[in-house]
Amino acid sequence: MESARGSGFGLLWAGQTASVVGGQIGDVSVRLLAATALAATPLQLGLLSAAQTIGFLLIALPAGVLADRVRRRPVLITSNLLRAGLLALVPLLWWLDVLTLPQLLAVVVLAGLAQVVFDVTYQSYVPALVGRAGLVTANGRLESTRSTAVAAGPALGGVLSQALGAVNAIFLTSVGYLASAFLLSRIRAVEERPARPEARSLRGEIAEGLKFVLGNKLLRATTVAATVFNFSYGITQPLVIVLLVRELVLTEAAVGAMLALAGAGGLVGALVAGKVADKIGRSRAIWVSELACVPAFLLLPLTFPGRGLAFFAVGYFLMHLILSVFNVSNLSFRQAICPDRLLGRMNASVRFLMWGALPLGGVTGGFLGTALGTRWALVAAGAGFLLAALVLLVSPLRRLRDLPETVAA
Repeated sequence: MESARGSGFGLLWAGQTASVVGGQIGDVSVRLLAATALAATPLQLGLLSAAQTIGFLLIALPAGVLADRVRRRPVLITSNLLRAGLLALVPLLWWLDVLTLPQLLAVVVLAGLAQVVFDVTYQSYVPALVGRAGLVTANGRLESTRSTAVAAGPALGGVLSQALGAVNAIFLTSVGYLASAFLLSRIRAVEERPARPEARSLRGEIAEGLKFVLGNKLLRATTVAATVFNFSYGITQPLVIVLLVRELVLTEAAVGAMLALAGAGGLVGALVAGKVADKIGRSRAIWVSELACVPAFLLLPLTFPGRGLAFFAVGYFLMHLILSVFNVSNLSFRQAICPDRLLGRMNASVRFLMWGALPLGGVTGGFLGTALGTRWALVAAGAGFLLAALVLLVSPLRRLRDLPETVAA
């Protein structure tokens, strides 16, 4: 990475880390608050999981147009300030003794909308700070610290929820977002205002981004596979909480420790992603990692109290290690082949499809958990992971060792 750009990336890196740490603490604390103090049912926990990511279905595509039309750093700062203010409402309502589950859902939805804008914009901002040659290294660093935050956040969220109460732990989430906004405000790299195309409608610009994603056969295959995978992953979100809290009767701190294994595995995966891609090829790293997630995940339904927790611990850790390899390889591929003028809309289109599947999966998980029971619902999610891998295995991706790294016209 170029040194002139490196200092700006360092602040983006730090800001993203502060944002993710706060977000992870809040994510676990919100779910624990709902499952304990608000006595949410499995279906209601599914709705809560859906509320956290429904924003990708609602505004991801317009957010991509915004990211291509304006300077990106101010958008990132504003998004974090909005999230800080919204999450601070939860402890305020609790202290006033008026907090209800619908209010919690509303706050989570609104904070999720701001998260969509942040995520789409920061992924589009990275190439401007590091250059295309530095994308794999930069994305590996971002993924490694994201995974570290995912590892530390749930454990810290669980400990804080047990020691201070979940609602007070949520307050700390706001602090993380404020810290992120401050760090991003310190970036001094010059960012030129994007040239605005003449006489273009919002619908036309959104369509151009979707056409780029769905028109490229390799990008289409990875996006469809990731969408199916994320839908299945969304199914697991309420089920994992029910399994740990209701069936295994773990404490808040123990739940946080179990969930933290996702981040620990993700950190290891981010650190080795580049080496794996160099060893087996960047194309193979994508489909092999997707396929390898399946047996790792299927250890989760085998979990039972006591020593049986090892099934959950090993499966959750390995699944997220492998998933991190996929994420780094797939994101670097997308950024490398996309022209600058389409980065925002390309990332938004992919996020719309991939992350938009998460809330649908969350609601489905709530229904499946109620109808089939937690463990068989987890098995159903595992079948979805296998389907995602099959999408890649029947695509042109499987015949390639490496992916093209030139910017599309």
